[in-house]
Amino acid sequence: MGLRSRHAQGDRPGMSDDRKPLTKLVQAGRKPEWTGMPGQPGGIVSPPVWRASTILYDDVAHLRKAAGSSTHERLFYGRKGTPTAWSLADALTEMEPGAEGTMLFPSGVAAIACALMAVLKPGDRLLMPDSTYDPTRNFCDQMLNSYGIETIYYDPCDAVRVAVRLADEKVRAIFLESPGSLTFEVQDIPAITAIARERGIVTLLDNTWATPLFFPAMAHGVDITILACTKYIVGHSDVMMGSITANAQWFGKVRQTAYLFGQMTSPDDAWLAARGLRTLGVRLRQHQDGALAVAHWLKDQPGVARVLHPALPDCPGHALWQRDFSGSTGLFSFVLDGGDETARAALIDGLAHFGIGYSWGGFESLALPIDPARHRTATHWEAEGPMVRLHIGLEDPDDLIADLDAGLARFRAAR
Repeated sequence: MGLRSRHAQGDRPGMSDDRKPLTKLVQAGRKPEWTGMPGQPGGIVSPPVWRASTILYDDVAHLRKAAGSSTHERLFYGRKGTPTAWSLADALTEMEPGAEGTMLFPSGVAAIACALMAVLKPGDRLLMPDSTYDPTRNFCDQMLNSYGIETIYYDPCDAVRVAVRLADEKVRAIFLESPGSLTFEVQDIPAITAIARERGIVTLLDNTWATPLFFPAMAHGVDITILACTKYIVGHSDVMMGSITANAQWFGKVRQTAYLFGQMTSPDDAWLAARGLRTLGVRLRQHQDGALAVAHWLKDQPGVARVLHPALPDCPGHALWQRDFSGSTGLFSFVLDGGDETARAALIDGLAHFGIGYSWGGFESLALPIDPARHRTATHWEAEGPMVRLHIGLEDPDDLIADLDAGLARFRAAR
């Protein structure tokens, strides 16, 4: 059996797919029609970059047939994609058991915006966790509000109150982000999705932190899962991309909305993201191990009041994380014990192994000053001092710890 048929999903009709997630990362999205030449044995390992705007047809009949096709994996016009993008989308779909399909977008925010527009209409209400990603909040408060869609922010940790909100007949969708941005609250996603399904409410999850490798969202009841592929999927801080993966009930609507808004990604970016996906398993394990080493060390340091990392036993939400997640990644925060902006800047500005910048998920470590209280409306956030968000990259944790040790010394001196 050749390479193409051995790696193609569905090559043998009726074959059950019992492959483990790490195997899927390597094999997914490599259909024979994307990795081989017609009439030639064997094939190439990775689907190539197909760049195209105009697609040519043999005659008008074939043009009409293509225009009327319902499949989204057929050459029609460059905006509808080429095999390079379809391969990545197919691989992301395979990573989510129960998914119908995936659409790609030029950024994570674009994916979030399109997902919300696909499920909401004027007069609807949306439930949004108060810990959500700030650009998501901005889109709700500005764009959705202008369309007559009301966003109600809720305490991500108050499951009882969430259940009450879900009883509101005007609530059409509930958005989840677990762990939450900046403060890393873990939500009881299976409980929330069960209630939402009973009441006909669609559930959407920003799953960027865990990825489907550590949290297969649809297996926990989520209808639509969203990734900022810019982060861990790409893994190299050089591509902007987002994705929406949806179940059979919602994929058609998501696809139609994406087409109407003209959303797409370039084949070159899709190829880079697919390349990153193949190493996601080994990268996430190293991100996880490095972050845990740094987080455990930080817990015991003078000048540190709290470490917000869901995998730490004393972190709120740890029990839910332990129940539902198969791993943790490189992003977490810590609260300084007293001090002010000047003292926090002294810590961050002198770091040698941490960059100062937005985003995360790449191979390099990052440190960012954060102020969660500014973004809360439904809950009140209090902390003992300023906060710092860390992304632990692929460097040696000992070097990062030594760097932070010197930074904390600067903080204590400035405090």
